[in-house]
Amino acid sequence: MRPPDMSTKAGIVYAPHELCTSFDVRHRIIVLFAVFLLALIGETVAMEPKPIPVIFDTDIGTDIDDTWALALILASPELDLKLVVTDSGDTMERARITAKFLEASGRDDVPIGVGIPGGKIPLPQAPWAQDYNLDSYRGEIHKDGVGALIDVIRRSDEEVVLIVVGPAPNISEALQRDPSIAGKARVVAMSGSVDKGYNSNPEPAPEYNVRASVAGSQAMYGAGWNLLIAPLDTAGQVKLKGELYRRLLGSDAPMVHALLDNYRVWAPEFRWGRYDPAIESSTLYDALAVALAYDEALCTIEDLKLEVTDDGFTRRKASGNPVRAALGWPDGGREAFEQFLVERLTSYR
Repeated sequence: MRPPDMSTKAGIVYAPHELCTSFDVRHRIIVLFAVFLLALIGETVAMEPKPIPVIFDTDIGTDIDDTWALALILASPELDLKLVVTDSGDTMERARITAKFLEASGRDDVPIGVGIPGGKIPLPQAPWAQDYNLDSYRGEIHKDGVGALIDVIRRSDEEVVLIVVGPAPNISEALQRDPSIAGKARVVAMSGSVDKGYNSNPEPAPEYNVRASVAGSQAMYGAGWNLLIAPLDTAGQVKLKGELYRRLLGSDAPMVHALLDNYRVWAPEFRWGRYDPAIESSTLYDALAVALAYDEALCTIEDLKLEVTDDGFTRRKASGNPVRAALGWPDGGREAFEQFLVERLTSYR
């Protein structure tokens, strides 16, 4: 019979103080290992870049490319969509189109701002959303979209990226109300025509977004913030056809279904071109601006100075505003971007 002050474990006899010492050592090892794991997890999290806060300023409803651009934002984990603001024309109807698409894509948590209304502009996408009740949208609807845009920038602890893919009256108004936002935001815009025009024409053209709001574009180009443009030189070349487009047609992703349904309604209504949704996409001008918000290696970017003329041209001029412009593609770059676009859209759930 063993003495009462001894303990056994696995056939070994221990004194009580030895048991305590053994327990303390094991406990310390476990604690140290836990601390190591937490540090490792923390380091891994720190190595992963945080999503970039973005505001999407759009004239969605006229050309279908805005909807493709919004889809790419939703499918990009690099981006954190804080607000969509509708721009020019019937901005309330554009908000309805935006809300229906966001809801169909499972993102009816995204706030929508109603931008400054303008003149009558055709909305070929309106029939797609005519049965949608904007009051049923779960996310917040800001009647003062410009005020909401300013608030998001002011309150952010990080630099906000404004992705501007329409005429820029909202941007001009925001700068008038609070010029300080230029110090807390950068802009990536589908805007301008530097060395090439529509359909890769060697003659530059007054690009639609600039021509539709010359004053807004002049304010945006002259604000002094970091401005990167995706002009017609590159953005005007993005189009999906062949096997890439067929992958979209065969996709079971709800967002892609909503996108293609929208496209099928829009195509016969669009006045400025003929497109067949069964064969290929329209020109997807705006998608490139979205991707450049987080991957500038997609294009050849040049620092230059541009003047926004009163007739809507963006011309090189020594006394112009400093701008960064995506003027070309690396070898195979356009094809790689189109493939990237399809992969992102079809994989989003």
